[in-house]
Amino acid sequence: MDDNHIIVFCTVPDSECARLISRELVEGKLAACSNIVPGIQSIYTWENELQDDHELLLVIKTRTDLFDELQKKIVQHHPYTVPEIIALPIIKGNSEYLKWIDENVKKR
Repeated sequence: MDDNHIIVFCTVPDSECARLISRELVEGKLAACSNIVPGIQSIYTWENELQDDHELLLVIKTRTDLFDELQKKIVQHHPYTVPEIIALPIIKGNSEYLKWIDENVKKR
């Protein structure tokens, strides 16, 4: 198992926010890549009311040791009171791709 790399999911309200957060993370070397996936339909409860919103999903590739700093940067630029920021481990992956992630994020 590769416990050094993670995928972080983060929903955002619009493409402007998606590009801003993605650029901040990649330019700041907190993520090697952030894919912006349009067309997400989110249904959830917020403040005791059912919500049905169009959102975008960020799929962010990084290292586990950068999660706390990455999360702070997302919260700093995210308009939601409680943004979705969920990290999942990369169990296995193309070793060359994982090496590329390491080469494009902050050094340990």
